[in-house]
Amino acid sequence: MIQRRSNSPSKIPELCEIRAQLGAAVTQMKARSATLPAAIRRSRSKISPAKSKSALNVKGKTVPVSNLDKIFYPETGFTKAQVIDYYIRISPVLLPHLKDRPLTLKRYPDGVQGGFFYEKRCPSYRPEWIQTATVWSERHDSEIHYCMANDLPSIVWAANLGDLELHTFLAKKQNVERPTMVVFDLDPGPPANIVQCAQVAQWLKSELEDVGLESFPKTSGSKGLQIYIPLNTPVSYEETKPFAREMAERLTREHPELVVARMEKRLRGGKVFVDWSQNDSHKTTVCAYSLRAKARPTISAPVTWEEVASALKKRDANILSFLSDEVLERVAKKGDLFEPVLKLKQKLPALD
Repeated sequence: MIQRRSNSPSKIPELCEIRAQLGAAVTQMKARSATLPAAIRRSRSKISPAKSKSALNVKGKTVPVSNLDKIFYPETGFTKAQVIDYYIRISPVLLPHLKDRPLTLKRYPDGVQGGFFYEKRCPSYRPEWIQTATVWSERHDSEIHYCMANDLPSIVWAANLGDLELHTFLAKKQNVERPTMVVFDLDPGPPANIVQCAQVAQWLKSELEDVGLESFPKTSGSKGLQIYIPLNTPVSYEETKPFAREMAERLTREHPELVVARMEKRLRGGKVFVDWSQNDSHKTTVCAYSLRAKARPTISAPVTWEEVASALKKRDANILSFLSDEVLERVAKKGDLFEPVLKLKQKLPALD
């Protein structure tokens, strides 16, 4: 059985049925392995692939799964099955943020302590029902066919490949040169941490409000915070990137003791780097509700500005850190705090 700490599982019957299939598949794999000699069980490489494979019926599509009992997060014992289970349960709020966005896979086939690799080109062995987005790459002087995760079968398929982290474009496939949002990635340089990011986030929020823009915070799921400005109006990266840079440099001028807008590590000790450069057609950012490949299964979680203020006031970084089960409970209580990023229409102002 899949071990869960959350007492608030999804109530959607269809998702419950898929999760039941997943639990049964785990049980079957364990039963198959139990029939093998102990020495072979200890050496996973000698186990027949057939004994570690199964399939789920996800919304009418057959999704192969394998090695479900493999430990992906050794510090907590979080398994591949639990990774898939999390993505099934969070899918009602995750899918709108993935829809029609080219996706870079960040794959950890042996878990967070194993190696990883980025995969921009959607694998040739993908199921025929995986949708793709064709994007021209100046760097490679060719087209790249990115995967998209527009439905639950696609998410489960990607998770089974060890794609722990979901990194998406700021634009949709219909027009990859038209971002729907602006992002600021606040990255603390030690000994600064997410508490200092909270201070910079509040300064940035105030600057944006002064020019008539509403913004929304989420944790990176790693060390820092990310601040998003929903646009959902006609705009180009030639407009959003200079705007983001100007706002970052404005914060640097006003708060040089804590803020830096340049990437050089020698400048970042004890400060918060406001990374404006993510606003680019060839870059991706971690999606809301994505797992992160850290020691524990932390999530890039939407938060409220009140929570940001509380973390700063109490100097408590834990207020802005969430594990997968905690995010599921938050969503059950609060819904999708990041929904406005998909719907709110705003126009970038001209800066003096």
